[in-house]
Amino acid sequence: MTTTLYGLSNCDTCKKARKWLDRFGVAHAFVDYRDQRQSPETLVGWKDQLGGWDAMINKSSTTWRTLPPNRKEPASDPEWKLLLKEYPQLIRRPVVVTDDGQVSQGFSDNGFKKRFGVGA
Repeated sequence: MTTTLYGLSNCDTCKKARKWLDRFGVAHAFVDYRDQRQSPETLVGWKDQLGGWDAMINKSSTTWRTLPPNRKEPASDPEWKLLLKEYPQLIRRPVVVTDDGQVSQGFSDNGFKKRFGVGA
């Protein structure tokens, strides 16, 4: 199984997730989505699997808190896609996509053990 981890190179949680995958021998690629912006279609696919736009967004981030109030209430998919194109760092990290198309978000030791069927 191939795994792609999407996040930010300087994100501590992404670094922990990458180290975990290395430690347990899970083959993976890392994509910094600030450098390699994801297509609107990809973002919609993630949104559909993760439970909606609100579930994808890190609303405790500095970036979110400094947005003007009118930008914090996108009313449509096109507005969300535009916001995430402009501020990809708003996406809760990491986004983990396996070659079977399953998408998950975030990192925890137990969550990854369950997701990848590694040591219990």
